[in-house]
Amino acid sequence: MASAVSENVETWKAKLDKLLHEKNFATETLEKIEKKTGVRRLYVAIGLLAILGLYLMIGYGAQFVCNFVGFLYPAYASIKAIESHNKEDDTKWLTYWVVYAVFSLIEFFADIFLFWIPFYWFLKCCFLGYCMAPMTWNGSHTIYNRVIRPIALKYQDRIDTALDKASDAIHEVFGLAKQSARECAGEVAEKMASEAATEAIKKQVVDSSKSD
Repeated sequence: MASAVSENVETWKAKLDKLLHEKNFATETLEKIEKKTGVRRLYVAIGLLAILGLYLMIGYGAQFVCNFVGFLYPAYASIKAIESHNKEDDTKWLTYWVVYAVFSLIEFFADIFLFWIPFYWFLKCCFLGYCMAPMTWNGSHTIYNRVIRPIALKYQDRIDTALDKASDAIHEVFGLAKQSARECAGEVAEKMASEAATEAIKKQVVDSSKSD
């Protein structure tokens, strides 16, 4: 058991070290720190993560920091995925955003209860980190395939029917609004034309009386 855990830790460290050697702004910054301090960027990153975790537990503005972490890197990685020709990274980050959206929806309705959980923002950040982890069995993949996907496939027809009805209702509302706007515009134009004609007749009558 201990050897299996140790092997998993080493595998995780190797994947994290590989991720930290990709070319981007964050890894370039870590590279500079590594050269100046002589400490491997892997341990620098782990130290920064530890500081972040401590801050999320006792620091001010933990909610903002947590949401920032859960949004910033995935957004950047999603942009890279869009620009690449690899389909796998597109699927990976689409899966993350689906899980993120579902979690945000649950969090919105359960906010009154989540407030009482100790170190909630630290736990949420750990959860989001697990969801975006550079592993095939990360949190977003597991949650999507075991929870969201079965429910979505089970109720897919009902959801599509409801969306179609909602779309038809929206089109009908917009159609009625356009028709009402045209009728209103027509009434306004007719009224303006009538008033202009009345003013013209009055002016003609006044001019005729003056000439007499």
